[in-house]
Amino acid sequence: MWLRRAFYGWMIPAAFVLPLWLFVGWIAFDAGAWALLWVLLLAIPSVLIGQLVLTLLVRARPTARAARAVSWWDVAGFTVWHALTIALGFFVAAWWFPVFLLTVAVGLSLFWVMLWQLWREARPGLVTLRSASGVSYIPPSASTPPQRDDPEVIVITEQQPRS
Repeated sequence: MWLRRAFYGWMIPAAFVLPLWLFVGWIAFDAGAWALLWVLLLAIPSVLIGQLVLTLLVRARPTARAARAVSWWDVAGFTVWHALTIALGFFVAAWWFPVFLLTVAVGLSLFWVMLWQLWREARPGLVTLRSASGVSYIPPSASTPPQRDDPEVIVITEQQPRS
């Protein structure tokens, strides 16, 4: 549980640290002017906005908010996406473009996994509550309220005013 909570806390700082790493990597590894153009115009905005959108999708889920922890799907997806983003910052020409394509594919896949989890938790019939041991679920009741055989009918008649 501590790992999932650590990811929950890391997600907002990651939106600023990862783009900063791409810029620092450009400086440290002397990637060139075209790489600077890519970093400033495409990489930094897309990683920043993408991470913030994914963070909002995670925090929109009731179970993530209640437990203040991400799911194991989130841990796996964010670990791979962050590792690939960090690898991009090394600017090694031999494998940079395949890693770039893989990073984009993992980012898009992560977006759809976040939407799937949010949709799954937003379905009616699942109630989440906070308990001492973490998150508890109350399953929907299978029975319907009993129907009355002879419903009560109230008739109100209007009287004409006397003049």
